[in-house]
Amino acid sequence: MLSHGMKQTGSISLHHLQDIIFAVINPWVAIGIFFLLAFFATYTNALSWADLTYVMPATALGYVLLALVARFVLHEHISPLRWIGIVLITAGVGFVAGGPALTEHPVGEAGKLGTKPRVAAVASGVEP
Repeated sequence: MLSHGMKQTGSISLHHLQDIIFAVINPWVAIGIFFLLAFFATYTNALSWADLTYVMPATALGYVLLALVARFVLHEHISPLRWIGIVLITAGVGFVAGGPALTEHPVGEAGKLGTKPRVAAVASGVEP
């Protein structure tokens, strides 16, 4: 959405505030900014309960999806070298996702989730 909106807006200069304002009020750009904010909110939420090594591969898949959207929706040309990069990203995500999960949420009293994951407790030197 950002790409589509900025192609409609054209080039902007950071020295002219009116160019920036005009770009931001473009509906496509505004919706794109909204989705970026939604992504950031979900990303920070995911980091609050999972390890970075779990969350990061999930976000890396977004690059693959964006490339597919760029190719088939926006009809942009993607070179073979970039497709190779997309395959490598996908393979890397599969490799990392197939590893052991370090995020643990121990069950406390009455089946409630504990407040401190075991990994954090071990890292801090306090064994549960």
